[in-house]
Amino acid sequence: MIRTTSSEGAWQGDNPLNHALPLLIIQTILVLFLSRTLAFLLKPLRQPKVVAEIIGGILLGPSAFGRNKTFMNTVFPSWSTAMLESVASLGLIFYLFLVGLELDLATISRSGKRAFNIAVAGITLPFIFAAGVTFLLQRAVGSENQNFGYLQHLVFLGVALSITAFPVLARILAELKLLTTSLGETAMAAAAFNDMAAWVLLALAVALAGQGHKGSLLTSLWKFWFCLVLGVAFVALMMILVRPLMNRIANKCCHEHDVLSETHVYLTLAGVMFAGFMTDIIGIHSIFGGFIFGLTIPKESEFASRLTRRIEDFVSTLLLPLYFASSGLKTDVSKLHRMMDWGLLLFVTCTACAGKILGTFAVAVMCMVPLRESLTLGVLMNTKGLVELIVLNIGREKKQVLNDEMFTILVLMALFTTFITTPIVLAIYKPSPINSIPQNLSRLTESKLRILACIMELTT
Repeated sequence: MIRTTSSEGAWQGDNPLNHALPLLIIQTILVLFLSRTLAFLLKPLRQPKVVAEIIGGILLGPSAFGRNKTFMNTVFPSWSTAMLESVASLGLIFYLFLVGLELDLATISRSGKRAFNIAVAGITLPFIFAAGVTFLLQRAVGSENQNFGYLQHLVFLGVALSITAFPVLARILAELKLLTTSLGETAMAAAAFNDMAAWVLLALAVALAGQGHKGSLLTSLWKFWFCLVLGVAFVALMMILVRPLMNRIANKCCHEHDVLSETHVYLTLAGVMFAGFMTDIIGIHSIFGGFIFGLTIPKESEFASRLTRRIEDFVSTLLLPLYFASSGLKTDVSKLHRMMDWGLLLFVTCTACAGKILGTFAVAVMCMVPLRESLTLGVLMNTKGLVELIVLNIGREKKQVLNDEMFTILVLMALFTTFITTPIVLAIYKPSPINSIPQNLSRLTESKLRILACIMELTT
């Protein structure tokens, strides 16, 4: 039986690493130290922290340090995986809650039809390309269940190639100071539409994966539609019942307290976990519940900003890197030991980039977006990162869909596409002074705005 903590101590000969909690502490320290070191080294390349965290997770796994069996069995033994992944998944739920908290639905509505068309193109073309990729991978790599059909693989790979990592894209746009520009708003709105479609398709993929070779395809599709209907009902209830309640809490908090009360924080955090629990019961990933709960909180309220300051550092700095570490522990680059495997990696990466960038670029041009901005939108929508890893981890749990070799190829593809986003955007897009006005003006007080207006009148 595995005990959580040591009852004696190292000085009495009891090894703390044989117990779950001390080992989790050591694992966390290692993950944080390595990811922060890599983030510092990659800072001149303007890479988001997620890239450093993914690389750190891969280095700790069997691709690098984990090749030493003594290190792997001591620091990351198989029996500790459940606790590490549970803590990481809890952090992921709260991180998606923060993403929902930051997502302004009004921004999506402003971009409207153009963002929707761009999102549709950014999903459709990669899915078409995924048909060929699936055919090739099934024959070159195979799966652990030969009875697992082409359709199941196609849906999973289609989602993997077409998805855009909304949280990572938001961080990249913020670091490039493009978040409040028209380009940034269009990219965020299109990514939001893209992710919503991706979650629906992922629910279909999970339903098909659950079918395997035992049930009928019709049964799986019925389960998918049942989950989809329940998911829509869940979102409707959250918006109709929970959103007014959170509006009331936000208004009361801002008017009556200078700081957040313990009760308000407790109710919010408990609501996030309960929402995650409900979506898990429905058959949708629990992070969807956390994301929807974040949407119920008014964005411009002081309550939202104070709540974000309370939990963002703890979640993003401490818990989220553990998720990437747990993904890295499953990624074994040594599985790609044939030249054909590296050729497949190159093929999948080029296909993913071409489908996403070309589809977005073509529709953006048709929507009268300038050529340079259209190409930049395509590169931004090609960002993978966090959401991609969620999809791949779900696929790997279904061993019939993604075996170790497929999983490694797709993780490296996600890492590369995220890595190239910032350098390419900096190379091809130079925002005009007009585009940067909204961000600059947001930092000015009302009196400074009057002075600016007077100066503009005098100069004209």
